[in-house]
Amino acid sequence: MTEASINPGGITMAKAIERYFNVALYLLVLCGFGSLASTGGLDLPAVVLVGLALALRGGQLLTRREFVIPERWTTILTLIYVFIYFADYFFLSRGFLAASVHLVLFLLVVRLFSLQRTRDHYLLAALSFLMVLAAAVLTVGSVFLLSFAAFLLVAVVTFVLMEMRHSVAAEHTLAQDPHLASPTRHMVYGLLAIAPALMLMIMAGSFLIFFFLPRVSSRYLSAYTPTSDVSTGFTDRVQLGRIGQIQQSSAVVMHIEIQNDLQGAYDLKWRGVALSAFDGRVWSNSYDQTQVRPAGDGSYRLAPLVDPRDASVVVGRSIRYRVLMEPVGTNVFFLAERPQSLTGNFRQVSTDAGGAVYNLDADHPINRYEAVSQLPETDIDELRLAANTAPVGMDGYLKLPPLDIRISKLAEEITAPAPSNYDKAIALERYLSTRFGYTLELPRTLPQDPLANFLFERKKGHCEYFASSMAVMLRSLRIPSRIVTGFRGGEYNDLTGQYVVRASDAHSWVEAYFPGSGWISFDPTPAGSLPTRTGWSRMQLYVDAAASFWREWIINYDVSHQRTLGKDAASSSRQFFDEARRWIGRQHRAMLRSARRAHDHFTNFPVRWLSGIVVFAAVLITLLNLRRLVSGLRDRSLRAHPERAPRESAALWYDRMVGRMARLGWRKSPSQTPLDFVAAIQEAALQKKVARFTRAYESARFGKSVDNAQSLPELFQDITAPETANSRKTSNRAAAS
Repeated sequence: MTEASINPGGITMAKAIERYFNVALYLLVLCGFGSLASTGGLDLPAVVLVGLALALRGGQLLTRREFVIPERWTTILTLIYVFIYFADYFFLSRGFLAASVHLVLFLLVVRLFSLQRTRDHYLLAALSFLMVLAAAVLTVGSVFLLSFAAFLLVAVVTFVLMEMRHSVAAEHTLAQDPHLASPTRHMVYGLLAIAPALMLMIMAGSFLIFFFLPRVSSRYLSAYTPTSDVSTGFTDRVQLGRIGQIQQSSAVVMHIEIQNDLQGAYDLKWRGVALSAFDGRVWSNSYDQTQVRPAGDGSYRLAPLVDPRDASVVVGRSIRYRVLMEPVGTNVFFLAERPQSLTGNFRQVSTDAGGAVYNLDADHPINRYEAVSQLPETDIDELRLAANTAPVGMDGYLKLPPLDIRISKLAEEITAPAPSNYDKAIALERYLSTRFGYTLELPRTLPQDPLANFLFERKKGHCEYFASSMAVMLRSLRIPSRIVTGFRGGEYNDLTGQYVVRASDAHSWVEAYFPGSGWISFDPTPAGSLPTRTGWSRMQLYVDAAASFWREWIINYDVSHQRTLGKDAASSSRQFFDEARRWIGRQHRAMLRSARRAHDHFTNFPVRWLSGIVVFAAVLITLLNLRRLVSGLRDRSLRAHPERAPRESAALWYDRMVGRMARLGWRKSPSQTPLDFVAAIQEAALQKKVARFTRAYESARFGKSVDNAQSLPELFQDITAPETANSRKTSNRAAAS
């Protein structure tokens, strides 16, 4: 007999395990590729081709039609792709990470359709993990946590099934034990129950290890991250229209938390790079960078190195803020105006004459830093009194390329009534912000003279055109000027207390120099309309809060964060125990004071306390017997006025009569009826009186007779008359003798 005929259920179970294993392995590959594709760092052809291959493999599993590539062809295809890999590395992708990802995807597709040996399954699982690892390199977003959790869940199921499959193939357990021929549905339920539990336990252990084992900040594979538009928009050479391209995106660039700002009261410009040279199309600078030496506390002092001629500027209030940068690939620190100091895990920091601050530490890319700035408070009267001539050494801020003659004439017309350079700058700022429109629609091709096209033909544009036009017109009036690129404002998230600065907040503005006051900011760009707040906007703030926590405490988690957590935990514990000890002390002192007061009162006022206790006891007794008192008063009222309720009154009088007869020696048993009780009385006179009372009682109780009810008190008095009692005593003595 064959093994199948001996135990067909075992063979069925083995086939079920094999099918479930193939499905789980396919889902593992799908999760790995999904996490990689969700980063946005994968090129479109790779996404489409691998997606089609996965769809084809999924169709095979649904229809149970297998298509296996012969092993000889897999070897040939692998050898061919070695040459494709080098071509991809040197000519197509031109990057190690992208070419390596393409290699992993190729091996994945080939192995997906050539599963023959156990090692092929192991290799496919390893390639899935490599895709998750590549996704971790390409993104630092919180979405990776969800994709990794899904991958981990499927991985647990896959490896459990892999072990079951191995056991079945090695020991033939299912064929030897007929009791295992139960329906395969139980196995599915078991996997669905144990896999989430194992996944949660693994993640919990990972988090414990992550938060408590020492870690150090590193640029692990950060050199391979793709370059962003933001990084190319804040360099020493920026073409007109570049900021407008950055503004097309709503990607988050940084989060800024200002100390003691609980309501989002600031609308600040976050200064990046200052550009001084303009050739008609491109702004650039050639500032020499000066390295800043760290102070004794590890911070970098910036104020003396920004521009010594600005010392006369009156500074206003100081603000301290913390910046959490997204991995945008720039080495520029974005700071509020007049930065005074910078603190962060950076070994080399430099600054230039334009006020830009750079990170020169390639091993520690910008992720978070703290800074202090003195927000300027300009004196308008002093600015109007400033000399209208450019000081020596400012020639670089007056140079102009060949321009349309209409630009300088327009500048003269606008500023003709202005008596001072400051008033001229204000006039130009007001003219541009009120006469021109704002748009992010970029021209398809850059005109030969972009500024002339903007000022006299198009008359609308984004911030770069406004700032460039004002700076050029200021220079035509012999007023030193430059443009600054950075960000403005940001959306305040009251959930985190942080400003969310997006790429769409990218901005450029103008700085003009006035002797004795230094560089003063002007913003000729028209104010945009405030975005409409909806429920979806509020939901985005919750998502941003979660992503901010992910970046701060997961991606950027290092020894400093561990130290912070330890200090917070120790401080919280110490504060809790101190507060508990103080509370116990307060309660103990309060009890002692109460005991002393009670002792004094009892000692000095015993009579008053005694009377108070008596009154309290009387009130307490009254309250405890209130129901009984109310019932007694009600019964007394009914007995006094039988006409109000004949039936209830009759019952009360009969109970009273029975009680009276019990005291006279005649007790009514519960089994006796009223007539039986009358017959049991042996004294004739008393029996006659009780009989009359009983007839009146029954007539009032069951016939609702008011007259009979009113006669009950008199009949009761007749029964309890003294002669009745005396006659009863006489009869008792006679009976005793």
